[in-house]
Amino acid sequence: MCIDLVLHKSLSINDLGRAARRKQLTINNLQLSFIKSIFFLALLAIVCDSIGMIKTTLLTAGNAKITKGEAFGYITKGIHLAPANLSGYEVCRWRSKGCTMACLNTAGRGQMDSVQTSRINKTKLFFEERFDFLAKLSKEITSSIKSATKKGMQAVFRPNLTSDIAWESIINEDGVTIFEKHSSTQFYDYTKSFKRMKAFLDGELPSNYHLTFSCSETNSKVAKLVLELGGNVAVVFRDQLPSTWNGFDVINGDESDLRFLDKQGVVVGLIEKGLAKKDETGFVQEGINS
Repeated sequence: MCIDLVLHKSLSINDLGRAARRKQLTINNLQLSFIKSIFFLALLAIVCDSIGMIKTTLLTAGNAKITKGEAFGYITKGIHLAPANLSGYEVCRWRSKGCTMACLNTAGRGQMDSVQTSRINKTKLFFEERFDFLAKLSKEITSSIKSATKKGMQAVFRPNLTSDIAWESIINEDGVTIFEKHSSTQFYDYTKSFKRMKAFLDGELPSNYHLTFSCSETNSKVAKLVLELGGNVAVVFRDQLPSTWNGFDVINGDESDLRFLDKQGVVVGLIEKGLAKKDETGFVQEGINS
């Protein structure tokens, strides 16, 4: 009887041991399943993020004029959005009839339907998926800087190739602008906004963002004021560049697009191109001294 009792106790202990091992195994399996679930969810988040991430290339270096800067040691890249309200969103708030008709949006590769579709899609992404757009843009800027550096050149950026967006007011999900995000990088643009131009002249814009005022058939008086304040004004001329415009020196703006290198208080002369050759609004100025 004693032997039976010992055996019974031994069996009970063994049963408890096996039960404990099964319980531990179950716990281990649960833990493994939990870890797998976490890993799967993380992987799913990455996949979803990659699906949601904008795949379209935002920056372009294909503009014939901006590539001229390479001779001066700069590689310029910019953003071609669909100008005016072609996308359903207005990106040129201060446009005039003349500049709208003369826009270089359809110049070069811009004549292709696929290019126009791409620009419209990019514009919609900018307005509808702003943070994703800015995140993708920042990655492309960083990549472009590295690529230019390897070539012994400096990357500079023009956010408004075919738009006039106040980028100094556009912030990412971290609450900073692209100029703050890339504070050691040079950016530049043209604008028809006197408010933006005045802020630039007063030193209220980021120090790495340069603006040139763009003259049209409706803002020539404002353009003269900008010149008097020490700013630069881009003016489109017919056939030839004058040496002066309203008493201010005219420089050849077609030699390169590197406006941040221009001296202050000058007229940036541009010869009319594309649809601007048919302008009758006064947007294109006559190439005579004034």
